[in-house]
Amino acid sequence: MTSGCGNPHKERRSPGTVLIGINHPVQESWTVHFTLTESGIKRGIIEAGHGEEYKINTGNEHHLDHGINVTLFDITGNPSTTITAERAVIHDNQDIEAQGHVVITSGGTTVIKTEYVKRTSNDKMIRSDRFVTITKPDETITGQGFESDESLKKYRIFRGSGKAFIK
Repeated sequence: MTSGCGNPHKERRSPGTVLIGINHPVQESWTVHFTLTESGIKRGIIEAGHGEEYKINTGNEHHLDHGINVTLFDITGNPSTTITAERAVIHDNQDIEAQGHVVITSGGTTVIKTEYVKRTSNDKMIRSDRFVTITKPDETITGQGFESDESLKKYRIFRGSGKAFIK
């Protein structure tokens, strides 16, 4: 015996029309691990405690939370920069947006703290329009927004102020 709430011949749904809306993930995972590659070369590793994949007009987005750890690699394959945050969004083009207590470190000497950053894949730059603190062993600089290369060697800070210690 079977029962239902409609005419099975007139109201039959295909498997592709399940109840997935614009605000509902198509997939959900725990202990997430992504590898970013460029021409077959490992450029980064992204780890998170939880992730959801969403379909959007231009493709997919991966929304990550529960502790984000991004490790970016230099051209020789060595880890160059680490980004930690509370949440992140990974776009199909490998752009990464991180937010919530974002800390970026490079070489153990430069530390950047802010609430939001975006790493763009096409030019390998890290940017923010939010308040930022950049700390090095002999200086601390604050400002509203910055941009930097992935290794944090060349950076610009916008509307900055700071202090340096002269030896």
